[in-house]
Amino acid sequence: MRIVVVGAGKVGTYMASDLSANGHEVVIVERDAARIDRRRDLPELSNVSWVIADGCEVSELLAAEPERADVLVAATGDDEDNLVISLLAKQEFAVPRVLARVNHPANEWMFNELWGVDVAVSTPHLLSALVEEAVSVGSLVRLMQVAGGKARLVEVTLEATSPAVGSQIVAVGFPRGASVVAIVRSGDVVVPRGDTVFYRGDEVLVLVTDDTEQDVTDLLVGT
Repeated sequence: MRIVVVGAGKVGTYMASDLSANGHEVVIVERDAARIDRRRDLPELSNVSWVIADGCEVSELLAAEPERADVLVAATGDDEDNLVISLLAKQEFAVPRVLARVNHPANEWMFNELWGVDVAVSTPHLLSALVEEAVSVGSLVRLMQVAGGKARLVEVTLEATSPAVGSQIVAVGFPRGASVVAIVRSGDVVVPRGDTVFYRGDEVLVLVTDDTEQDVTDLLVGT
């Protein structure tokens, strides 16, 4: 997979090194040549390609060949820049998947499909969700928004009183627009099938929409 990461700060370079280590072709775009010089020779970035360019300018972003990318990540420390980069990636270069970093949670509402963003990642919100997930049993926790906020990944740890406990997925009657994507059981990941049975203590990950979130809550938590 070819991935373009715009922004060579700590977030961008960490992502790039991690993705490169997993065998992906990674290109980092950074307008600060001095910052590139400080990072270019790091061992963990030895297989990464570098482009000195302003990701907010079409003519300069072109040097990274974003039209060949499977994914572009706008990872700068400036929300306005990340929005512009995302919009250019989607409208000018038709990048199939655009992820954007949200630096200030108050700006998260802008990171949607109108700005070309497929997935917005707000670190403060994500950390809050993970804290809730760690301490919440028998309640629905929102983990991450996708599709410009039209859908989200939620998690429910099933109590013994959950209506779903003891039932197969197919028998629970999840609404259209909701899908069980994984179950974490005793530390192992269970890939869900129609005949998979829910048990007390299961951590159930479900992709929901605005229209289906309450229905899923009723099915897994109860009314």
